[in-house]
Amino acid sequence: MKTFVLMTKLAPQRASLIEVGVKHADRAKCNQEWLDQIKEQCPEVNFLAHYALMGTWDFMDIYEAPDERTAAKISLITRSYGASQVESWLAIPYDQIAEISKEIKKPEETPK
Repeated sequence: MKTFVLMTKLAPQRASLIEVGVKHADRAKCNQEWLDQIKEQCPEVNFLAHYALMGTWDFMDIYEAPDERTAAKISLITRSYGASQVESWLAIPYDQIAEISKEIKKPEETPK
């Protein structure tokens, strides 16, 4: 399984307070419906964490999925639940990056 990070924004940057309020109204019910849809359509997905954020993004979810196709499906389902912006990122454990970096050959230094 691969690890993915789903970043979700509910309202556009310049949204009015009314628009933001409407998007956040009954959030718990909407969140449960969203999660039920994902469980139904992507039963192999395992959610590791769900955070509400105080910044550019409203929510961050960390989950495991078998492939990028499944991650794309989760992004599309999320968009259908009123998200104005969604990004999915592949997350690679640091120890794997450290191992990969050992395989990288440095370019030969060129004489000046």
